[in-house]
Amino acid sequence: MESREEERKGSGGAVAAAAAGVSTPGMNLRNLVSREYYGHKKKVHSVAWNCLGTKLASGSIDHTARVWSIDPHGHSKAKDIELKGHTDSVDQLCWDPKHPDTVATAAADKSIRLWDARSGKCQVVELSGENINITYKHDWYSDSCWKQGSCCFNFSLISQRMEDELTILDVRMLKVYNKPHKFNYEINEIAWNKTGDLFFITTGLGHVEVVKDLNFQKTCKLNAHTAGCYCIAMDPLDRYFAVGSADSLVSLWDVKELLCIKTFSKLEWPVRTVSFNHTGEFIAYASEDPFIDIANIQTGRSIHQIPCKAAMNSVEWNPKYNLLAYAGDDKNKYQADEGIFRIFGFETHN
Repeated sequence: MESREEERKGSGGAVAAAAAGVSTPGMNLRNLVSREYYGHKKKVHSVAWNCLGTKLASGSIDHTARVWSIDPHGHSKAKDIELKGHTDSVDQLCWDPKHPDTVATAAADKSIRLWDARSGKCQVVELSGENINITYKHDWYSDSCWKQGSCCFNFSLISQRMEDELTILDVRMLKVYNKPHKFNYEINEIAWNKTGDLFFITTGLGHVEVVKDLNFQKTCKLNAHTAGCYCIAMDPLDRYFAVGSADSLVSLWDVKELLCIKTFSKLEWPVRTVSFNHTGEFIAYASEDPFIDIANIQTGRSIHQIPCKAAMNSVEWNPKYNLLAYAGDDKNKYQADEGIFRIFGFETHN
């Protein structure tokens, strides 16, 4: 499908060079550009890279997902395949952390689909509610609660009020593990730490639940924000996690100590999405503000800003390269959804 390079460069600039001619982190982002990728008929809700950083999956409200083969150096045209089968909006997707051709999609049609990204074939698991989040467990070694390749899904049942539940699925057996765990308050994005021994749940109450036992007997509540926590991301080096909130802040936490280290405060609107780069050096976060902010983890300073035409739904760094995929509520001149996502980080001459 079609892709093209945007010659718009990031606004906000990078940090100036340090003394003795040594560039500070982020200096190399200044001259990089974004490329646009078209294929979906309606807006894109989610983007995610596979473990090798060679394929990117996109999920859309047009009921489809697509898998794009991306040359990380930008030398060849992107190729994609369409994953068709869902009957409602594909709201979230994630890749198997060990297999670069297995991707899972969660949709409003109450199903989870596990796809082979090479053939486009899938296996289907029907659940009882609308699925809004999905995440793989990173630890592939069996323990008392989990089998290898387990996934954890977060979905909501809409009746007279919203009921939030977590369902654990064994992807090898395609069966639900135990009964869904119900919450009596809003839960949002979910994540595992990289060693797979801690599970994090962001809530509408402004706290983050840290779960050590999936029978939910050992749970720690962190008072993270003064408003609802919407999104969470894990540092690939397993040092930190970041939480985005409706109070427009992103908080950075030490994984071992479960203490807040610093906050990032460049946005004015509720933070919708956050992601660490592959070295854990940068963090990108976005909302309804007209830019994506990229900050240095150690200094806490903004080093680059990528202009946006619309509110962002998803930002995701490549696991091997400094390429940032992002998707939002972009519309064309007729005010129809564009069905577009972009990748920032290409050199202009590629």
